[in-house]
Amino acid sequence: MDKELFDYTAQKVDELLAAASSSQETRDAAQSWKEAIAAGEDADAATTKLLDIIDRHHTTIDEVIYFAQGPAKDVLGEEAATGMLAQAKKVKAEGGKYCFCAACVATQKLLAKHGRPVL
Repeated sequence: MDKELFDYTAQKVDELLAAASSSQETRDAAQSWKEAIAAGEDADAATTKLLDIIDRHHTTIDEVIYFAQGPAKDVLGEEAATGMLAQAKKVKAEGGKYCFCAACVATQKLLAKHGRPVL
């Protein structure tokens, strides 16, 4: 892996770790990548493992809308759920197909950079 791609991957891994919206599985995969790199393991192999895990997480915009219309009210509160719903509807109206949270955006960008675009 060239330095530019490695640095990009490291940046997105940090974003995944920092994102409050990252699932535990995503956090664990990102942390494992960092630990593998720190231990001197093969970056390509560590990255493939990370990508295989995060490639399973594609929250659609319709799933976000469903969440915002119901469960989000109990989890996040009425005001946050209303804001999320408005943003989700805007994203969908603009042609967006996937979640717009920090974790999902970082995941989508990382996958695309490694030739695994979310379709």
